Amino acid sequence: MDLSAYADRPLTYDEVGATAGDMPPGYHHVDVRRRIGQGRQAFDLAGRRILEFDMHRGAGLRVRASTVRAEEGSIVVLGLGPISIPCRVVRIVDEPTRRGFVYGTLPGHPESGEESFVAEFDPATEEVSAHIRAFSRPGNKLVALGGPFNRATQKLMTGRYLSALARP
Repeated sequence: MDLSAYADRPLTYDEVGATAGDMPPGYHHVDVRRRIGQGRQAFDLAGRRILEFDMHRGAGLRVRASTVRAEEGSIVVLGLGPISIPCRVVRIVDEPTRRGFVYGTLPGHPESGEESFVAEFDPATEEVSAHIRAFSRPGNKLVALGGPFNRATQKLMTGRYLSALARP
């Protein structure tokens, strides 16, 4: 499907932006932070890898995006085998010590919810961390049947994202 076909499609959840605060009940929650490097250069690299979707590619996903770099409103369709995973970027994080983005699910995504990918820099220690937060639930009845398999897949992919960011 052409990426522009997703432009006017609504997100499949109502709690837009909730990964920035209290995540909503009724969803599976992920909140993982891992040290991935040291120094401002490592922070800049991690931020670029997130914003240019290289983290996703490094985790083994195919990436088609409407923009080279994540921007609010960018459409991103990830691919895992035969599965298409359409999302829209709903927020950019661009602060002196935090850099990344948040995307939400679009119709056709196997799940419904939101995921945040942020590189964080601690000026006191110069430690660089990756912080991934998500809330999700099955997007259709077939996916709901996958229960524990879905959670295991999400845990695997979160680990792969973090590993992709930690590479030199």
